[in-house]
Amino acid sequence: MTKKSPILSRRALTAGLLPAAIGLTTASRSARAAKQKELAYLTPGLDLPFWRILAKGINETAAAHHYTTTTYDSHNSAQTQIQNAQDAIARKVDGIIISPTDSSTCPSVLAAAKRAGIPVVIADIGTTSGEYVSFIISDNFEGAYGTGVALTKAMKAKGWEKGVVGLVTISLARNNGKARTAGFRKALAEAGIREAALSQMQTYTADETFKFVQDMLTAHPDMRGLFIETDQPTIGALRALQATRREGQVLVAAYDGIPEFVKLLREGKIVASGMQQPYLMGQRSAEAMLAYLEGKKPEKQIVVPIEVVTSENIDALLPTIKTTVFGNEMS
Repeated sequence: MTKKSPILSRRALTAGLLPAAIGLTTASRSARAAKQKELAYLTPGLDLPFWRILAKGINETAAAHHYTTTTYDSHNSAQTQIQNAQDAIARKVDGIIISPTDSSTCPSVLAAAKRAGIPVVIADIGTTSGEYVSFIISDNFEGAYGTGVALTKAMKAKGWEKGVVGLVTISLARNNGKARTAGFRKALAEAGIREAALSQMQTYTADETFKFVQDMLTAHPDMRGLFIETDQPTIGALRALQATRREGQVLVAAYDGIPEFVKLLREGKIVASGMQQPYLMGQRSAEAMLAYLEGKKPEKQIVVPIEVVTSENIDALLPTIKTTVFGNEMS
């Protein structure tokens, strides 16, 4: 019997395993490359439709460019948002898109990302300082001003210009909250209508705003107007009017938009809403980040227009806002 050479056997074994080894190495590299193409989106709270739709715009745009996206819910807590940022950094994501819980705490996230060499795009709200690639923002001042003009015009049409107006605002620690409030106040001043009360949201829920508005209506029986600075809480304001039997006696202006607003605008239960376009903002945020990662230089600030939607123009604007405002979630 002829004995096989051990050298030939080892060579044959090596020859058989080498293609498999090369295949495994290539597969591992491909897997790592695929895993690296990831973005993180840090959002204040997914319980608010606005942030959910903005996240959808980011996710769908990133997916079209073969990136995965992990969305982190900060539950309106600055501390949670910092922890989420640390988690994203530990994952070694390619880029972070952040909608800060407020402008004053955003610099902490920007500083941590800078130390890790991860670029950041800011989607709405803004920051008091720090380095970032691009800032995507709505023209909150003009949007709120236009909404205020629509409200004061409607109040005057009813002969209610001597009545007062209450404001339920988003946090005034946010730059967009400051701009939104200032724009609305400009419209009040021009119309000669007084502001009676202001409450700042903390939980951004309908129940919270329900309580704010109940207290305002009790303290100010001459109240004839309300401005609620974001979408879902507006439903709480309408509930408060109904509970106090003031429905039809106080005009409501809102900000942002949810599908329920279409019917409410048509019925006149909401006079106007300055609708940001969150899906479009999400798209622009992802596009800015992807452009940067491809070696391009996106604009430092990208302004997305606001649609001031009223009872009169809702049907004309509906084909546009179904996508850009509601993210195609309206049946």
